[in-house]
Amino acid sequence: MTNTTNTTNTTNTTNTKNTTVLISGASVAGPALAYWLHRHGFRPTVVERAPALREGGYAVDFRGRAHLSVLERMGLLEELDAVRTHTGSMSYVDTRGRTRATLPADLFAGDLEVLRGDLARVLHDATQDHTEYVFGDSVTSLTQHADGVDVTFEHGAPRRFDLVIGADGMRSTTRRLAFGPHERFVRHLGVHCAIFTTENHLGLDRTGHAYRTVGRLAAMYSARNNTEAKAVFYFASPELDLDRRDTARQQDVLAEQFSGNGWECERLLRDMRRAPDFYFDSVGQVRMDTWSQDRVCLVGDAAYCPSSLSGMGSGLALVGAYVLAGELAAAAGDHRVAFARYEQRMRAYAEGCQKMGDGVAKLMVPGSRFLAAFLNRYYRLMPYLPGKDMAARIARKAAENIDLPDYGVRVNERR
Repeated sequence: MTNTTNTTNTTNTTNTKNTTVLISGASVAGPALAYWLHRHGFRPTVVERAPALREGGYAVDFRGRAHLSVLERMGLLEELDAVRTHTGSMSYVDTRGRTRATLPADLFAGDLEVLRGDLARVLHDATQDHTEYVFGDSVTSLTQHADGVDVTFEHGAPRRFDLVIGADGMRSTTRRLAFGPHERFVRHLGVHCAIFTTENHLGLDRTGHAYRTVGRLAAMYSARNNTEAKAVFYFASPELDLDRRDTARQQDVLAEQFSGNGWECERLLRDMRRAPDFYFDSVGQVRMDTWSQDRVCLVGDAAYCPSSLSGMGSGLALVGAYVLAGELAAAAGDHRVAFARYEQRMRAYAEGCQKMGDGVAKLMVPGSRFLAAFLNRYYRLMPYLPGKDMAARIARKAAENIDLPDYGVRVNERR
C-alpha cells in the first residue's frame, strides 16, 4: 500500500537538508513521527513488516498535560475521544468469580484510554494522504554514507534516504542493524504476557476482572462498548527462546502455564486458539546509552521502552515523536544537532517513565503466597487508606515531567 499525496507544509523548508526520512514501524511512534515530519516539511516513508495495520492489542492510556497537549496539537483529541474505552474500576476476583478487591479507574485508564489498534488507525488516517506507507516489507540492511543511508528490504528494491528512524518496537530491527543485538539493550523483567480478543461472556460493563495466583495473573476487560473483551495473561518466567512468528508454540506455552489454574482460564485458553489477534511476548525495558548512530535514530519503544506494565509506552512514544521531529525542524535538518538535542530533552523524561515499570512485575505476579496474600489484603483496604490515589498521582507526575516547545507549530492547526 503506497500513498504519496502532497499537501501544504507548515514550516518553511527552503534551506532544510536531509528531507527524505525512512521510518521503520507503523504502530504508534512511526505514524506520529510521520505526522510531525510532514508538518515541518520533511518527506517521510513508513515501512511496516505486517501486511496491514495491526488490529487488536491492549488498551493504552494517556495522562497529564504533556500527553494530551501533543494529541491536541495534532488535532486528534476529538477522534480519540470518540473511541475511548470508558473503562471503570478493575476488580480482583477469586476462583469462583467473587469480587475480593476493587482498584480505581484512574490507576489504569489515565485521562484518556483507547485500544492500541484504534490509536494506530487514527494515526494512520491522519497521515496516509501525505506519507508513503509500504506494508508487508522490512529493512534488511543499512549502509551509511556521508550524504545518506542505503537501505535494502526483504521484498522491495534498495533505496537511499537522508535519515532512517527506528520506530519498530522493543525488538527493533533498526536497532539491531545499527547498534547491535537486542540482548545488549533489552532488560527482561521476569514476566511474559499474552493478549487476545474474546467474547464478553461475563457480561462485563466497561470494567474488568483479574484473577491472581502465585506467579500468574489472568484478566478480562470489556472493549468496544462491551461487544467484546480482551483476555490478558501474565506469568513469571526467565526469558523464553521462542520464535516470534510461531503462534501455535506460543499458545502451547500459555496453555501449559494456565491449564488447571482456575477461574475462567480453561474457557479463555479454548478461545485463544481461534483468536484473530493473539499477541505474545516477554515484558522488558530498553536501556541505551545513546539513541542515535550517525544518520540512524530511534524513537518510542525501540529507544526507551518503559514496558507494557508501566502504562507510559504510547504517551512516551507520542511525546518522543513530537520532540524528534521538532528538533529536526529547528536544526533545519542537521541530524547531528537535532539528534543530540532530542536526546538531551527526552532522556530524563524517558527514564522517569521507565521507573513506573520498575517493580510492577513483582506486584502483578507475586512470586510467593505471602506476597500475594499481602497484596490481596492491601487492595481490599486501599479505598479506605489515606494514600489510596498515590500510585495514580505518581504516574501523572512522571507523565507531565517535561516542557514541550511549540516548534513553530500552531496549536489545533488542522493537518
